[in-house]
Amino acid sequence: MAGTLFVVATPLGNMEDVTLRALRVLREVDLVAAEDTRRTARLLNHYAITTPSTSFHQHNVRLRLPQLIARLQAGRSVALVTDAGTPGVSDPGAELVQACVDAQIRIDSIPGPSAPITAAVASGFPLIPLTIFGFPPTRSKDRKSWFASIAETRHTLTFFESPHRILSTLIDISPALGERQIMLARELTKVHQEFLRGSASLVRENLVQLKGEITVVVGPATADNLSNDQLSEADALAMAVAKFGQLTNSGTPRRAAMTAAAREFDLSVRAVYAAVEKAKKPAE
Repeated sequence: MAGTLFVVATPLGNMEDVTLRALRVLREVDLVAAEDTRRTARLLNHYAITTPSTSFHQHNVRLRLPQLIARLQAGRSVALVTDAGTPGVSDPGAELVQACVDAQIRIDSIPGPSAPITAAVASGFPLIPLTIFGFPPTRSKDRKSWFASIAETRHTLTFFESPHRILSTLIDISPALGERQIMLARELTKVHQEFLRGSASLVRENLVQLKGEITVVVGPATADNLSNDQLSEADALAMAVAKFGQLTNSGTPRRAAMTAAAREFDLSVRAVYAAVEKAKKPAE
């Protein structure tokens, strides 16, 4: 009988953020597959966990994937962890999970910290819908194209950036976002955690510390952010959904919020209702 792959979320920085279930699983599995065994060792040592570990990262996927699948098919249990947060979200993991799906190996997800969600819920932006992007490309031409592309997402979105590229990122993304509001989250859950809010240009002016991992949350586009020729019906519906979310989150009754959102963007209540219901459903 095949074993089980446990996809285990680990702390972003604060060791107290690990769940009791995650600790139990890390103790009980036969092997921990870690993005960086040295970083994972800090967590394991902190909680006196002696389970052996092996590396599993983007540079050794081809080598390690068949080895881990063989272990699982032999009845062993494996815990997949990343350096911080939930595996598979801009971190190694999706390849192993898909291989287990293909091999009909049992998968169990152990929920816990996730940088995009942790940052997004502190932003104050409406979170239905929410799109999570990864890191921007490193080449200048590709980066500018990437920023222009994600700016077409009118609802709230998040992406990651490294400390040494964040200044150039805020410069490059400013033309695409204009005055659209963002929140930059630095050193999430750690001692020097910081949230900076405003337009990309304003956040850049106030950015002093350039250390620590960074998550950027971009708020939804509004009619004020867009020129008339940019505001298509799809844009209007997306912003109406975001407005509906803001109103209901602040306590406005659902029917009143629906009516207000429809009126603000010159849409029918029926159209806004359909868009809100569609936003609730996972993409197929």
